[in-house]
Amino acid sequence: MGTSSSSFQRIFIGIFIFLLTVVLAVGGYILAGWSFLDALYMVVITVFGVGYGEVRPIQSAGLKLFTIFVIIAGALSLAYTVTGFVQLIAEGEIRRALTVKRMSREIENLADHVIICGFGRIGQLVAYKLQGDRYPFIIIDNDPERITMARDQGYLVYQGNATDEGVLEGAGILNARSLATVLPSDAANVFITLTARELNPQLMILARGEMPSTEKKLRLAGADHVVLPATISALRMAHLIRHPAAVDFLAQTDGHHSLNEFLAELDIQLSELPVESNSPLIGRTIGDIEVRGQGTFIIVALRRQHGEVTIHPGHDTYLAAGDSVILMGHQGDMPNFVQQTAFKGDLRYRGTRLG
Repeated sequence: MGTSSSSFQRIFIGIFIFLLTVVLAVGGYILAGWSFLDALYMVVITVFGVGYGEVRPIQSAGLKLFTIFVIIAGALSLAYTVTGFVQLIAEGEIRRALTVKRMSREIENLADHVIICGFGRIGQLVAYKLQGDRYPFIIIDNDPERITMARDQGYLVYQGNATDEGVLEGAGILNARSLATVLPSDAANVFITLTARELNPQLMILARGEMPSTEKKLRLAGADHVVLPATISALRMAHLIRHPAAVDFLAQTDGHHSLNEFLAELDIQLSELPVESNSPLIGRTIGDIEVRGQGTFIIVALRRQHGEVTIHPGHDTYLAAGDSVILMGHQGDMPNFVQQTAFKGDLRYRGTRLG
C-alpha cells in the first residue's frame, strides 16, 4: 500500500512541476514580447523536443538561458511522471505475482477444507459465511472477473472448470473435508458430484439443484445433501402467508445468530450424540434413550452413517455404529443425562468424552 502511494505521489508531483514549467515558460516568452500563441507553441516544441525552428530568433543571452531552463525542467518533469507510471504498473504486476505465489503455497498446504464450486450469488453467500466462521475454503470458478472479485476479498481461488478432474485435484480435493457445488447448471453440478465422489469417497458433498427432479440424480451421483433454493424460497413464502407471526418470531435473530444460539436464548439446546464404534448405545433403541432421559429432552432426528436422516424416528429404531442422534432439550439437562446414564462404558457428548 505504501509503495502504491509513493507511485501516485510521484505522478502528481511530476504533473504539477510540468504544468508549472509550462505556465512559467509561456509567461517568460510573453514578457519577452511574444504573443500568447507563439509563446505556447515555442514551449511545446521545446519541451517535447520536436526539433522545429524557433518561432522567433533567440538572440539575447538571457532568453537563451531561459530556453535551456525550459528544456531541462520540462524533460525532467516528464521523465519523473513517466517513471511514476512505470513504477505503478510494475508494482501491480509484482503484487499480483506475489499474491498468486502466496495462494499457491496456501493451496498446497490446505487440509480439511471446503471447496466451493462457483462464485455466483449463492457461492458468494457461502464464502461470506465461511469467512465469518473462519473456516478454511477455496473457490473454483472459470470466470476471470469473478476470480478477481474473490481474490480482492482475500479468498483463496483456483481458476478453472470445476468439472475437470485436474482442477479439483489442484484445489486439494484429496485433502478436503467437503465440497459445495453451487453452479446454476444442474448438469454441471451432477457431473462435478460424480467426479468429486470418485476422487474422494470420504468427501461430504453438498449440491445445488434448480429443478426438484434433479435431487434424485444428484443423490445417485453421490451428493450427501441437496439444496433446492427455489423450493426453499417457495416454502418460506408459504409459511409467511400461513404463519406470519411465527416466522417473524423466528427471524428476530436478524441472521446474526445460528439456530442453536437463538434456542439458547430460550434455554433450549439442539445437540448431537454420536454413536461411536465402541459405544454401549450400539444395539439399543431410540426408546431406550428416551426412557433413560426421563423426559428431559426429545429426539428430533437420527442421522445414519451413510447420510440418511430420519425426522422423529420411531421408538423401536435400533442404533448402529456411526449413527448420530439429534437431541433437543434444556441446556443443563442433556449433559447431565449423558453423565448420569446407567449405560456402561464411556459416552461422548458432542465429541467430548464424559464420565
